[in-house]
Amino acid sequence: MARPLLLCRCGMGNVAVFFSLSPWGRGPGRGVSVALTKSPRILIIRRDNIGDLVCTTPLIRALRERFPDAWIGAMVNSYNAPVLDGNPDLDGVYVYTKAKHRSAGESLIGIFWRRWKMMRRLRAMKIDDVIVATTTPQPRVVKMARWLKPGRIIGYGKAGADVELPIANAPLHEVEDVFRAASVFGIQGVPPAAVVQRTAARDPSRVAIHISARKPSQRWPAERFVALLRELHAQDATLRFVLLWSPGNCDDPMHPGDDAKAAQISDALGSGFPLAATPTHELPELIAALSTCSAMICADGGAMHLGAGLGLPTVAMFGDSSVARWRPWAVAQQVLQAPSKNVDDIPVKEVVAAFNALPARIPAPSA
Repeated sequence: MARPLLLCRCGMGNVAVFFSLSPWGRGPGRGVSVALTKSPRILIIRRDNIGDLVCTTPLIRALRERFPDAWIGAMVNSYNAPVLDGNPDLDGVYVYTKAKHRSAGESLIGIFWRRWKMMRRLRAMKIDDVIVATTTPQPRVVKMARWLKPGRIIGYGKAGADVELPIANAPLHEVEDVFRAASVFGIQGVPPAAVVQRTAARDPSRVAIHISARKPSQRWPAERFVALLRELHAQDATLRFVLLWSPGNCDDPMHPGDDAKAAQISDALGSGFPLAATPTHELPELIAALSTCSAMICADGGAMHLGAGLGLPTVAMFGDSSVARWRPWAVAQQVLQAPSKNVDDIPVKEVVAAFNALPARIPAPSA
């Protein structure tokens, strides 16, 4: 028997709201489905890592397709914000700085004052829906979103949101998990591809080789990269490689870098090898470098998701992360994970075979 619905209005302007009981909420504001106007005001909050934000862009794209005349904005932090540079589906990106991300000479008082002004601007916009897009309970973020006085807050788990989507009890990709919020707006089906805007011309001969990884289990040794690059060049002398890494010293406790590892690889290959050594101090530099490439080899991490957002066929080496949850989304891919769940145990020949199994690399655009 169909569940009865009660049609009423709920302080959301000219938005009609259909209330129904649900497994994850009770009464008005909990477990509701909504018949929105053609131009709702929707804010997505995603305040964590680079890859997490990339995995949220399919939800943003689907909302734009569902509501072409809507105002859609995103609240992000200064660390992950460049992921959304030039995103065609957003009307506004609101950026704040976490205390741990503040630059030298930047005061805490200044950070909090700018955040306060941003929050006041958003509150004045009379937002209809706030989506707290992190897929675990975020009571602090829900409390912050409540201060904006939106018509409704959508979140995951028991955190005080008006619509509390249940924590997924089946293995889902991060994109699929975040995308469950789309069902609240009547959007069904498979999430679209991730969206990162290309900022440089693509060269079909260039292959991105990203050597840095945050987790020790994701770090492939320098000598393996050397052997890999030599083998790929021997197979196809037209290839040009872009060596990418996080700059800095490996013993930096806050931001360990791979300058020494990159130098070891470059020195071993020699000056005549077609290798462009490209340290990326800032995220826009990494996006620009990846934009020039037509394929990618890397470990699981933020750079891998950026490559997926740019549509790059990818060979991804996984350590102890979940392949099901974090594999590249909606791009041609070959994913490698050793039984030990340590990339150090993935041999060069398997990476070569995986690269050769990728479909033809992305051609340069015609215009």
